[in-house]
Amino acid sequence: MALFIPTYFSPISQYSEIIKSDSISFEMQDNFQKQSYRNRCYIYNSNGKQLLNIPLKNKNKGTSERKKTKDMLVENDVPWQEHHLKSLQTAYRTSPFYEFYEDDLLSIFTKKYTFLQDVNIDTFLFISDALQINHQYSKTKEYILEENKDDFRKLADTKKQPKQSQKSYIQMFDDKHGYIDNLSTLDLLFMEGPNAISYLK
Repeated sequence: MALFIPTYFSPISQYSEIIKSDSISFEMQDNFQKQSYRNRCYIYNSNGKQLLNIPLKNKNKGTSERKKTKDMLVENDVPWQEHHLKSLQTAYRTSPFYEFYEDDLLSIFTKKYTFLQDVNIDTFLFISDALQINHQYSKTKEYILEENKDDFRKLADTKKQPKQSQKSYIQMFDDKHGYIDNLSTLDLLFMEGPNAISYLK
């Protein structure tokens, strides 16, 4: 069973491993790490690479206590859902396949969330449905220490991505900024539609 950390509209590197796995398990007992894909993703807009970041409540500010990712609360006083949806619409509304997925996408940006993990699981289900991946998933009950070839938790870390570049596909603004590697799988989905699954394989 392949082991992953739930991330926000996961990067292409993570989905390329998910589709190769027969079954997957999500790590539920890890400590939250800043600067990771747990609460961020990157898309391509007219200015190049754009960060979409989910703001989080920080109850442990000023203390040394580590907080588990599963306990991280979304900060809904900031209209992050509205901002992220507008950013996606601005970047991709004229892309080949955006309109095919927009209605299902809206449910994520209109639903009220308390926990970050719930957002990430919903984005996993959205992308899996769009790619027609029927993977069942489980959740870990305790933290797994040992690493093996089916441990892909490092892909949640922005600094531990695969060294080799992915093969390119046409992107919205590549005539201005060139090809940008390993964006959110949303970028691939809106550009390639059903063909995205072939790219990931």
